[in-house]
Amino acid sequence: MRLVRFNDDRLGLLNDGGIVDVTDRLDLQTNDPLKEYARKGLDASTYEDKEPDYRREQVTIESPVRRPGKVIAAPLNYENHVEEALADKDIVTEEWFTIEDKGYFLKAPSSVVGPEDGIELPFNDRRVDHEIELGFVMSEDVKDIESDDVWDAILGYTILLDVSVRGDQDRSNRKSYDTFTVIGPCVATPDELDDPHDLEMELQLNGETRQQENTGGMIYSCADIVEYASIGMTIEAGDVVTTGTPEGVSAITGGDTIDATIEDIGSMTVEVTERNLAFADVDVKKSQQSD
Repeated sequence: MRLVRFNDDRLGLLNDGGIVDVTDRLDLQTNDPLKEYARKGLDASTYEDKEPDYRREQVTIESPVRRPGKVIAAPLNYENHVEEALADKDIVTEEWFTIEDKGYFLKAPSSVVGPEDGIELPFNDRRVDHEIELGFVMSEDVKDIESDDVWDAILGYTILLDVSVRGDQDRSNRKSYDTFTVIGPCVATPDELDDPHDLEMELQLNGETRQQENTGGMIYSCADIVEYASIGMTIEAGDVVTTGTPEGVSAITGGDTIDATIEDIGSMTVEVTERNLAFADVDVKKSQQSD
């Protein structure tokens, strides 16, 4: 199945003919229906072959999860991107480190948007890069889970753009601006993929291929990332995990168009806009506090 959130918090199944609306059929009540679907352990496969309720062009596709509790991200998880990052001090200002060295990082849930929302760059004087990644959504709560058991706790896989301001700020700062986590167009359940570590992915910027890699190039697998992260915290149903980007990251500016594709999942087109704000003009004042 390919699960989509659309038209102001409806949950549907995406098929060749369009979208089957399962919101009322499954009695989903919240404004985050995919998260509710995961937490209740529901199964929509009965409706997969139903006649579509909407054609694809009739609806607005939103981020599959409206507001995940957490977005867990793996840094430097492709060897070719490690080499690229170390050679470009705008990306990494220190020596190579692994997930085991410094762990994962978190992105603000408020940064999550769907492909049709687009990316809004906060500053016009800072480099901001695109990063295509394989992401996935958890189907149940896990803690201290072994990697071999992770696969049964994954609801499905999606495309994620991890948009990143370059600079010395903490990763969670630079990657958590509004619209900096674009997820879509769907969540493809594991039966739709032969192997999540053998998927071709490609990102085109204004029609030119910038990133093209097979997910088999990951250093740490999807299961490894969850196993490591679950040592420190409970990962909950509806949380999003993303697995790192390959080489080829480059700057984006207002007016750009990003086309992102991952085999067996789908593709999405994302427009980039820009605010008329310079980082150099931001004045952060320290308030005076009394004991």
